[in-house]
Amino acid sequence: MSAEGIHSSRSFAVSRERLYAAFADPEQVAIWWGPAGFTNTIQEFDLRPGGHWRFTMHGPDGQTYEQDKTFTELIPNEKVALRHHGPVHGFLMEISFHDEGAGSRFDWLMRFDDPAEEANLRSFITKANEENFDRLQSHLNSHSA
Repeated sequence: MSAEGIHSSRSFAVSRERLYAAFADPEQVAIWWGPAGFTNTIQEFDLRPGGHWRFTMHGPDGQTYEQDKTFTELIPNEKVALRHHGPVHGFLMEISFHDEGAGSRFDWLMRFDDPAEEANLRSFITKANEENFDRLQSHLNSHSA
């Protein structure tokens, strides 16, 4: 497993609790999760250690991508850790929520099982994560709760 990982971070003008709620509520996360142009159908979202998050990402090109993740750690309003299971690649992801000034910051750290795969995907994932944060910002701007 890669020691370095891929780190993505963004600050938002909402409370840490509001930011966490946008992730912890499956109806909200379905709206903004994924790169630009993607939509999601969530089959299961059991936010607890050992719980599963299963969903289908629908790409703008009509392709579908089945996602299977297991939550490994949860500290409400602070941290969510999960394991992404194939089929294409495996990785651990830590999501953390921080107070920052009058708002909050969202940090993601992805550590791939295969360091070579991480290196090959770094630029794609960095761009996709920025698009994901753009979608989250749009969601937060249009949904007050």
